[in-house]
Amino acid sequence: MKVLILAGGLGTRLSEETHLIPKPMVEIGGRPILWHIMKLYSHYGLNEFIILLGYKSYVIKEFFSNYFLHKSDVTFDLSKNTMEIHEMHCEPWKVTLIDTGLMTQTGGRVLRAKSYVGNETFMLTYGDGVSNVDIQKLLAFHKSHGHAATVTAVQPEGRYGNIVSDKDDKIANFMEKPPGDGAWINAGFFVLEPRVFDYLKDGDNTNFERTPMENLAKDGELYSFKHYGFWKAMDTLREKNKLQEMWDKGNIPWMLD
Repeated sequence: MKVLILAGGLGTRLSEETHLIPKPMVEIGGRPILWHIMKLYSHYGLNEFIILLGYKSYVIKEFFSNYFLHKSDVTFDLSKNTMEIHEMHCEPWKVTLIDTGLMTQTGGRVLRAKSYVGNETFMLTYGDGVSNVDIQKLLAFHKSHGHAATVTAVQPEGRYGNIVSDKDDKIANFMEKPPGDGAWINAGFFVLEPRVFDYLKDGDNTNFERTPMENLAKDGELYSFKHYGFWKAMDTLREKNKLQEMWDKGNIPWMLD
């Protein structure tokens, strides 16, 4: 099963870091947050990734093209123009990097990956949020209801898109960033069926969190998987520093390996 990761946004609320690199490449514990997200999926045996690029896409391409250099000891023999990599450490990942446009909206980025996904269930998440969500249970829940889409829902401090679901976890309403605290919100970590592409009708201008999710909810095709464990987005420098502080103290609930 393929995992799509949205990694193309401008990251303006984290401009202290993102004036040089895209937000998914901001490091926590010496590794990009993108790497941390991929490690979660890999823990559950999902190792085929499609990274949806936009802003400063070349930085992410260079990271993966030189992955061994980032993870291993290396000897360069300049006289022979050779490179020897020692004790190679790598993950069993297959990574496809797609340039989806600088200003393309989230739904438009997903739509551009349609030919790579094929006619199979796939996963989707944001490139700036870490969690210890149980991917195996998430997938089992998605299969149990048999509908087009599942979104992982959490209860953080507030300020995100509000999810209203019924007793069976079918979403009755989706409202982006309402006032108030304590609501279940969109945490990413989606499971989607290929027919979701039919809801992305505005091409590059499709904001996945707006009309597509609202219409999926109206059609009874969107369900929420409630996650009671750890989840944290990295939208601001304060949140980045908090994650780094947790790492430094060895309090890393999102690292399962």
